[in-house]
Amino acid sequence: MLKFLIMLLFMIPLCFLNNVFWWMVQMLFFLMVFLFMMSIDLLGNVSCLGYMLGFDLLSYGLVLLSFWICSLMILSSASLYNSNYYSKLFIVVIIFLMLMLMCAFSSMDMLSFYIFFEGSLIPTLMLILGWGYQPERIQAGIYLLFYTLFASLPLLISLLIFYSDSGTLYFYNIWGDEINNIFMYFSMIIAFLVKMPMFLVHLWLPKAHVEAPISGSMILAGVLLKLGGYGLIRIFPIMISYCLKLNFIWIGISLLGGFLVSLVCFRQVDLKSLIAYSSVVHMGLVLSGLMTLNSWGLCGCYLMMIGHGLCSSGLFCLSNIVYERLGSRSLLINKGLMCMMPSMSLWWFLLSSSNMASPPSLNLMAEISLINSIMSWNWLSVFMVALMSFFGAAYSLYLFSYSQHGMCYSGVYSYMNGYFREYMLLLMHWFPLNVLIIKVEYLFYFL
Repeated sequence: MLKFLIMLLFMIPLCFLNNVFWWMVQMLFFLMVFLFMMSIDLLGNVSCLGYMLGFDLLSYGLVLLSFWICSLMILSSASLYNSNYYSKLFIVVIIFLMLMLMCAFSSMDMLSFYIFFEGSLIPTLMLILGWGYQPERIQAGIYLLFYTLFASLPLLISLLIFYSDSGTLYFYNIWGDEINNIFMYFSMIIAFLVKMPMFLVHLWLPKAHVEAPISGSMILAGVLLKLGGYGLIRIFPIMISYCLKLNFIWIGISLLGGFLVSLVCFRQVDLKSLIAYSSVVHMGLVLSGLMTLNSWGLCGCYLMMIGHGLCSSGLFCLSNIVYERLGSRSLLINKGLMCMMPSMSLWWFLLSSSNMASPPSLNLMAEISLINSIMSWNWLSVFMVALMSFFGAAYSLYLFSYSQHGMCYSGVYSYMNGYFREYMLLLMHWFPLNVLIIKVEYLFYFL
């Protein structure tokens, strides 16, 4: 792992070169993606060990997703480069964020995971405050900061208590060490539930998404929500007995919340807000599948984290492409886009259909796994799952049909085409999302 860390650190001076720095850093990010792809170990062993960093297949997929999304973030933010809006600082913030995410996903002990888990908040906050659109971005940043930090302090205290009791915080050395009271169970789990986010503690997410620049939305939806799920998978081995007794609380909240939020999606007129609320629905399904503690749920959670990261990020890119042309994300203005940008309608269709888990997307396999898992836990939950799936398809259809069909806004009489950069960006979201299902058995290996 050290070679990737050193490469990221040595990319920071490149940001201060004149003219060529933007595309050079972007090409180096893509190079790192392919170098990282070469270091996979399909036997499921922990590889690339060194300096308390390393990865198994679970960490590997999420670090690769982080590299991929960060390289696409630079590709999507070319308007910052063209307008020279603090573009060098922007690249430094993205490299710092990638550094934090890579260290968080490849940490071998809980305390360093906690430090990098919180550290990823700082560059995200800088992205929202520095490059956001409206003055409300300050309020959105404070929401993000306080929701996450308020829930994270109990996690730190309970980790230190666990260390004093068991003498280790090492991820792969804790089987059999159980936490000994209910308060530690709640304090350890709540930080990850807020980060996912679970219904009732999700209000920071739509605010942060709406105010963030495109790069901020991509990294929030693509990777930062996955930190919560990853953290839960890692700490469940030390609380199995309490999980078996109390996890029904979170499953109930997630299933009911997913249904209610999918109804909320129908009332949104802001494109970004609709996509952000759809993320809450997907994460509700992920959380309820994970909390059942069976292997179907674990596999479905992992698949959905990868699939949703690509699909949601692609939808945010599409909303930004429209925003850059029309100066608005309102569905009241963005109608009839099929007449104005016909070549983009195909990408709207492909990514909206992937969002409703249609074949051959990775989301389909994930939803099949999660539905199996939740129904095996209790057959009565089939009603909520059915409603979530139905309304998930309905709001994706609403998003597509309402934006693509209808009368064009009278202030827009022009025909517009996309840039080659934008088509490449959307292809690089959609292609892995629909091709990974061919080799889906690799994503089940880590069991």
